[in-house]
Parts: sequence; C-alpha cells; structure tokens
Amino acid sequence: MQVYTTQKEPITVPVPDEAPVEASPPPPSEEEKPKTSARTVFLIFGSAFWTVASLLSLTVNIILIAVLIYLGSQFSSIKRMVRDDVLAGLYTNFALMDQASIKTTIPIHTNVPAKFDLPLDTDTVVVLSKDTRIPGARVTLNTGGLTIVDAPTDITLPAGTRLPIHLTLQVPVDQEIPVDLSVGVNIPLNKTDLHQPFVGLQNLVAPYYVMVSKMPESWSQMVCGTPPNPLCKEIIP
Repeated sequence: MQVYTTQKEPITVPVPDEAPVEASPPPPSEEEKPKTSARTVFLIFGSAFWTVASLLSLTVNIILIAVLIYLGSQFSSIKRMVRDDVLAGLYTNFALMDQASIKTTIPIHTNVPAKFDLPLDTDTVVVLSKDTRIPGARVTLNTGGLTIVDAPTDITLPAGTRLPIHLTLQVPVDQEIPVDLSVGVNIPLNKTDLHQPFVGLQNLVAPYYVMVSKMPESWSQMVCGTPPNPLCKEIIP
C-alpha cells in the first residue's frame, strides 16, 4: 500500500500479514453434550425456594410490624379493657359471689309416716253418750231424815253425764301425716365449701390485675418511660 504526501513522495507502509484462519471445531454430538447433574438441579430449585421463602418471610414481618404499630396505637384502650373489664370484673364478681347467699323458698308437699306409742297421763272430763248402769256401787245418802252410809246398790247414770277422770295409758299411732308447707332457705356461700374456691380465684386474678395496672398508659410512656424524657416526648407526643 502506498501513501502520497503533498510532495508527491511515495511512503511505503508495510501491511501486516493476515493471520491464518483457524477452522472452528465441529459441534458436539448429543452423546458428547455435558449432562446436568443432580447438584445443579438442587442448587437451581434451592435458590428458587429460598427466594420465595424470603419474600414470604418479608411479607409476614411487614404484616406483623403493621399489627404491632396498630396495637401500640390502641395500647391504652386495650389496657383499660383488660384491666377494668376483664381482670377487675373477674376479681369483683368472685368477691361478690363469696359474699352472696342462696335465698329461696322450698315448697314441701308430702306424707310423713308416723308410727309410735303416744303416752297419756292427764286429767280430763268425759261425757256419757248413753245411760250407763253401774252394779254394786257403794253410795252414801243424806237426805231429810234418812241417812244411808256406804250402802251397796245398783245405780244408772243418764246419758250426758260429765265425769272427771284421770287417764294413764299408751296410745299406739300408726298412720301417715300430710305435710304441706313452704320452708324459707338462706345459705351464705362463705359458710359453705364454696368459700375456699372463690377465695382461690380472687388470689389467682389479683397478681395479673396488679401487673397490668403497672403497665404504661400510652405508647409514649412505653417508649419514653415514666416520667417521659423531654426530648423523647417532643419526638413522640
């Protein structure tokens, strides 16, 4: 190749020899192609699995953080609900149950069997229901000019005669007595076996009530403490 300058003087530039062209190797046959190993497959699927698991874990963590932020904003309301409505309500009601009484009226309608001997030893007056003849009675009469002392005779007492007598005997009783009445019942529970379980339930709830009462009242108290740090209070109102 010759290059001419302005003076028309030829300058000879050597041309490099062209490199010999190497023939490309023939494409490998199906038998010579490298086979994919089980390790390679495991690495491919393992990488995909861990990618999906990481995305799921990140999603779950984001959801949990959002839930915690929401619960933190509602912390005061949740605390009051748990302390006042649940724990205080349970403790108060257990105490009231221990102080309560079972008051009711029980109606009784039944027959009570009665079988016994009734002793009688008393003075009473009997009335004769008909004329009664008393043979061999001994009488004393003092009437007018006639006096009879302790004379045996037969006398007849008319019906309706009242006789004072003294009774001493055993009266057998064997019958059923009807009972129809209402019985009032007033049973204090703290005088029964339920007292100890009620006290145990109060003692079970009381520590949790005290623990919740000592918790912060708001999200700012939880983060900044009590009393709150002034700088933290300015950041988290």
